[in-house]
Amino acid sequence: MTVRQARSPAWATAVLFLGYAAGKAVYAAQGRLGFPGGPAVSAAEHERYAREMLDVAATQWLAAANGLLGAVLMLATVTSVGRRLPRTPMLAVLGLAFLGLGAGAAIMVVDGFVGIGVGWRWYHGVLGIVAVVLLAATIRSYARATAPGAPPTRRPGATSSPLP
Repeated sequence: MTVRQARSPAWATAVLFLGYAAGKAVYAAQGRLGFPGGPAVSAAEHERYAREMLDVAATQWLAAANGLLGAVLMLATVTSVGRRLPRTPMLAVLGLAFLGLGAGAAIMVVDGFVGIGVGWRWYHGVLGIVAVVLLAATIRSYARATAPGAPPTRRPGATSSPLP
């Protein structure tokens, strides 16, 4: 008997991470703080961030790289190349990704539905919930498919025995 791994959550989450990376790259190229479609960052906040933290463009480029890394990680959960990676470190990295994405999503959700002054809207909150659910489904599917003693995974439509 084989296990059928749910691959669509990983692919959808990878697309979300790529969208995040693209948005951050656009803002990095423009030297802007924030995210396209997100709340506007005031000139005073931009200046304070640049003065007290890091260079804005460098920060945005790092965030874009983080988004690309997240997409690669999601795809690693459903590809044969990723399956060759040790399970325990993969689950640890997926857990860290969940904490990072969850923290950002929590801010979007609370601000979008309650309002804490950041400027996220209700639809950003919905997107935050969707992102967390997709990532949780990806992690659960990967953990089940790679569990010790789990039967090998099967791709939909694949035959269980080779053709003669």
